[in-house]
Amino acid sequence: MKIQGETGPGVLLSPLVPSAITIYNSSSVRFVLLGFSDVPQVRFYLLFIIFIMYLVTLLGNLIIISCIVYDRALHSPMFFFLSNLSVVDICFVSTTIPTLLSTLLSDARSLSFLSCITQMFSFISFGNLENNILAVMAYDRYVAICSPLRYKSRMRSSLCIVLVAMSWVAAGGHSLLHTLMVTTLRYSGIKQVNHFFCEIAQVLSVSDSDTTSNFSLILTEGAVSVGVPFLCIILSYTFILVALFHLRSRERMQKTFSTCSSHLTTVCLFYGTIASVYFRPSANSVGLRERATTIGYTLLTPMMNPIIYGLRNNAMKRAMRKVLQ
Repeated sequence: MKIQGETGPGVLLSPLVPSAITIYNSSSVRFVLLGFSDVPQVRFYLLFIIFIMYLVTLLGNLIIISCIVYDRALHSPMFFFLSNLSVVDICFVSTTIPTLLSTLLSDARSLSFLSCITQMFSFISFGNLENNILAVMAYDRYVAICSPLRYKSRMRSSLCIVLVAMSWVAAGGHSLLHTLMVTTLRYSGIKQVNHFFCEIAQVLSVSDSDTTSNFSLILTEGAVSVGVPFLCIILSYTFILVALFHLRSRERMQKTFSTCSSHLTTVCLFYGTIASVYFRPSANSVGLRERATTIGYTLLTPMMNPIIYGLRNNAMKRAMRKVLQ
């Protein structure tokens, strides 16, 4: 179906988009990110700390990727998934942190409608993708511990590629659905977003349209897209714990569990920071504490992942020494 818009030629609409949608001139809409403008006294310190954390995150994850590519001893399913996690971490922090740094460095806090929607799509995609990759890594640890003799036959290269590809497709589809729903809403003039990036709930809260269906979609489809991978992680570690209890040797039990301790630490850090932001009574209002906590899963978790895997994995430490030399 083709509708003549105000900004140019006809726009092709998907059959999924309702025909009653009015195409309006989005070029006049500006989103102003309030960020940490309410605490100007700590602006310089935040800029310095976040900039250092961002550099450490990029450098650490690039080292992880380089080590896995360089060292053939790390060409295994576990490190293949870890390299994908590092790529996702780099993309995840790069969707929001540069914007945050620019708002701290200057007073330029305005984003166009297209820029805001693009940032929202990227943030939801890579955030959900990290969730999916963590679930795939949990399944890998489950097979390695519960079926060690069949690990190589079950975790074939083709299966690993399919699992990662499915994770990317699922995350992209989930993000596309929510961002398309946002584009059907009406915005006019200058809108103030009480966050340091275009967080979907805050963008919906300043819309001129009824957002009931959008929030319902977040509570239903959004909960499923996050809950299913989390449930897979819980089930994987439940079977792992059952397998560990059947080991008679305490030394073997500790050695076996150490193979998934890094992943378990990352899972606790990732979901712990998310829960502290979204699972609270006043989830729709974002104060200074909530904005600061959001940095936990948007920056702290991607920064800590290379440290966790680098310090707790002997094979990774050997590969790092080779690369650094």
